[in-house]
Amino acid sequence: MSNDGRVPEPLDAALEALRPLLCDLDQLVRAVAAGRRRAASPAHLRADLRPVDLKTGRHLQVTTTDGRTPTTTNHGPPGMAAAVDALLAEPFGTWFVETLDRVVQLRVTKRGEAQVHTSGTSRRVVQPTPRAHDRERHRLLDPGDPLFDALGADADKRRQVDAFLRQLEPMVVHAVQAARGQGRPVHVLDLGCGNAYLTFAAHRFLTERVGDELGVHTVGIDQRPDMVARNARLAAELGLDGLAFGVGEIATADPGPAPVDLVLALHACDTATDDALARAVQWQTPLALAAPCCHHDIQRRLQANRRAGTEIPEPYQAIWRHRILGQRFADVLTDALRADVLRVVGFEVDVVEFVDSRHTPRNALLRVRRRPGGLPEQEYRRRVTELNDLTRQWSVRPRLAELLQDRFDELATLGASAPSQDRS
Repeated sequence: MSNDGRVPEPLDAALEALRPLLCDLDQLVRAVAAGRRRAASPAHLRADLRPVDLKTGRHLQVTTTDGRTPTTTNHGPPGMAAAVDALLAEPFGTWFVETLDRVVQLRVTKRGEAQVHTSGTSRRVVQPTPRAHDRERHRLLDPGDPLFDALGADADKRRQVDAFLRQLEPMVVHAVQAARGQGRPVHVLDLGCGNAYLTFAAHRFLTERVGDELGVHTVGIDQRPDMVARNARLAAELGLDGLAFGVGEIATADPGPAPVDLVLALHACDTATDDALARAVQWQTPLALAAPCCHHDIQRRLQANRRAGTEIPEPYQAIWRHRILGQRFADVLTDALRADVLRVVGFEVDVVEFVDSRHTPRNALLRVRRRPGGLPEQEYRRRVTELNDLTRQWSVRPRLAELLQDRFDELATLGASAPSQDRS
């Protein structure tokens, strides 16, 4: 087996080398098969393998899923080899196998060859002995994936990753359809990526779902050169093809010649979230996911209004008597304004809680999807009126509206007529 994955090798031989690793229940920790090969689809979207101890002895547990419902079967020594052979015969695009002393990653290239990377375990692995009736929640990304250790992700981070991917999963089909229709890779931009642990996870997840037939091209943009260099180094060490990082500002980020299928803005600070959402609108990106971080902008504007003598609207004075309640209200108002601005310019928006607040207080997520053709005339006028009423009541101008000024001239007057041109 190749050690670094740089030189392709025959696929049949590489898969045959995985077989003894999968059948050795004393050494196997876990294995994952996912993705698909070019012009071929496996019977399952994903397969997870691990040893389990039952009353009748140690078995190989295989959990397969179609993306919605997982199915679990346990195979003792008589049927285990046949179950492994059946999975190795499926046209999966990637295999990840972790044993007590090594990690093997196999990726099938577009030419039908195998690129295999073998390394020692990055941590001391203790073989689990799960009980017969243990029922673990099916994770969309294997908690034992080496990228978690490389990123230093603790248990809370892993839960955040799984919660985020569950919000991303329903949107994947739309991104894939757009890319497949144009015969190109799925194109993802993460604006203000920071330490990029969600960027890494999203790229790994999308690659497993899409496979080599289309491929995934993900670019993380951040203004800090040291962070970009660190992320690029980790991507190379993990062998994540198609994942790149660049230094730059969100406002001047270059999407490249290919259409952008998905914009991510995950915990971008303050108005960086508005910058990222504005770029998604300007690029007419069909999908965006934004998890706002701090919300200082509206707080500053409201505080400036109070210093200037502008009264807090009735009956909200009771909230603003308490600083912490006023700050929390400003957070809510910020995201409500963002959602309304996006709806007016032709996007559907859901604001959801993507992870329990015990794990992070910044747990709101804006799921944004472009609405072809924009809003119907009557709904557009109603949205404009609502947004005008809200901004006038609080005497604030949303940063996102300022960034999209050319699309918001009609908001200057209450009830202004909607433009006749397409607002998508």
